[in-house]
Amino acid sequence: MTARLSAKAAKALNISTPKSLSELPPPSTKRWVIRRKAEVVLGVHSGLLSLEEACERYQLSQEEFQSWETLILNHGLSGLRTTRLQQYRSRDRHPSGPQHSQSQHQR
Repeated sequence: MTARLSAKAAKALNISTPKSLSELPPPSTKRWVIRRKAEVVLGVHSGLLSLEEACERYQLSQEEFQSWETLILNHGLSGLRTTRLQQYRSRDRHPSGPQHSQSQHQR
């Protein structure tokens, strides 16, 4: 991804940029709440660890990490809510909103 989260963006998201690996979620993290996802994305963007290191450390695919990154850049922290994921992905695919006809919903 070419866009980077700056320190100013991190402040706007109300999350401090991690300064050391100990400030990141533990490698054993299984429950990915919004803040933990954002901390990992900020850790990569700040150069604290590489994308490959983050994926290995947290057993993530690059696609999963990049989806977090895209959601933060496009929608802020609320984009990381799993209950909103379908809505945001649909909106990203169809800029004018979901393109469903009534007949599709009645099936």
